[in-house]
Amino acid sequence: MKRIDSNKSRRSFIKKTVLGTALVSSSPLLFSRTYNQRLLMESRSYASTAFAANDNINLALIGSGIQGIYDTNSALRVPGVKLVATCDLYEGRLDRAKELWGNDIFVTRDYREILDRKDVDAVIIATPDHWHKKISIEALNSGKAVYCEKPMVQKFDEGQEIIETQKKTGKVMQVGSQGMSSLGNEKAKQLYEDGAIGQIVMLDMFNDRYSAEGAWQYPIPADANPDTIDFDTFLGHAPRVPYELVRFFRWRNYQDYGTGVAGDLFVHAFSTLNFILSSNGPNKALSTGGLRYWKDGRDVPDVTMTLYDYPETKTHAAFNAAFRVNFIAGNGGGGGFRLVGTEGEMQVSSNSVKLIRSKLDMKPGDYALIAYTEEIQKKIRAKYDQINAGERSSDLNIGETIYEAPTDYKGSHYDHFYNFFQGIRGEKKIIEDPTFGLRAAGAALLANESYNQGKPVKWDPESMSLIQ
Repeated sequence: MKRIDSNKSRRSFIKKTVLGTALVSSSPLLFSRTYNQRLLMESRSYASTAFAANDNINLALIGSGIQGIYDTNSALRVPGVKLVATCDLYEGRLDRAKELWGNDIFVTRDYREILDRKDVDAVIIATPDHWHKKISIEALNSGKAVYCEKPMVQKFDEGQEIIETQKKTGKVMQVGSQGMSSLGNEKAKQLYEDGAIGQIVMLDMFNDRYSAEGAWQYPIPADANPDTIDFDTFLGHAPRVPYELVRFFRWRNYQDYGTGVAGDLFVHAFSTLNFILSSNGPNKALSTGGLRYWKDGRDVPDVTMTLYDYPETKTHAAFNAAFRVNFIAGNGGGGGFRLVGTEGEMQVSSNSVKLIRSKLDMKPGDYALIAYTEEIQKKIRAKYDQINAGERSSDLNIGETIYEAPTDYKGSHYDHFYNFFQGIRGEKKIIEDPTFGLRAAGAALLANESYNQGKPVKWDPESMSLIQ
């Protein structure tokens, strides 16, 4: 591995003008001060081309639930995109689609009718996880560009077929971890590559949710019944069970259809982490947790703690990542994503990056020196003063700098779809293709595998396969 040389990275960090002059000073006194500065991240430019009606990208939505609606609303903000069709297995969602997007859109319960339409150029797949592989492959084979919600797959062995199909058809496919395209991600990647935090040593990610909705306890509509819901089709290849509304509307709670907190939340974190570090992901996971509060029939834990090992690569040293999710948080909830390095840390979100620069104090204090004579203590202090003298004269600042997106920033969800549609038009490379999507999903699914087996599990991030 090509390790980051500390002095070299410091010099590189100083030279990078993108960090702003606020981080550089000729005064060595700044090493003993806390420095606070807010800087705006560079605004993103968007193509302002006006598209004729016959040059629109015609879009269809398959799975018009919560995420499907948010996805579609974001997609339709991008110029040159028109929604022409929607599919869902619950009649009420089709009625809602017409309320939102007009009575002229085509609606159906059968996604195959969407794929058969010649006027559909691209589809959003926002179905339960256990349908992602089948519909993605069929959509690609039917000539459609595909935006598939994360996680790209429900099972480890589903990803390679999607990758092969995308390559064979040549159709564009984007996986929907929308934070991937954010200004926050881009700034964090830039800072990391500039050596802002030195060598990464750990990642700390947590998500505390203190609400029923946050624990996927979604409301069930009064008109839901066997006539308005196609429950048998919803089951797909999952085990046959009697008609049950909670399974349909709260499918994330069940291993048969979803992927638990790992597939819902960890995938976002892995997408961001792998992007910032230019990494292919971890190679080992150990997970624990349990069902502590939401004993409502679900079979996935509501408290999860997972430790991951990242191997040494050309872009980073070996490090550890800690992921924690708590669906019964008593403090009102919250979350965080923190990269910790040898020279500082970054707290990353879609719209901001907080960079905290620090310097490890190597000089011993009174606690360590108490065991030596006064004469020896003086000699030790003098030696460390001499060693540290050169570093103290460095121009590199320590303290805190916050980078924030400009007020006119359109947001990461918009940007991810903008990237997708620009990819369809051949004007931009897709940022989260199926290979990237499988590496993020595979890493997340390691948590479930370890939890279910009750032991550590291994993963090959290069071949994207589980090591038995």
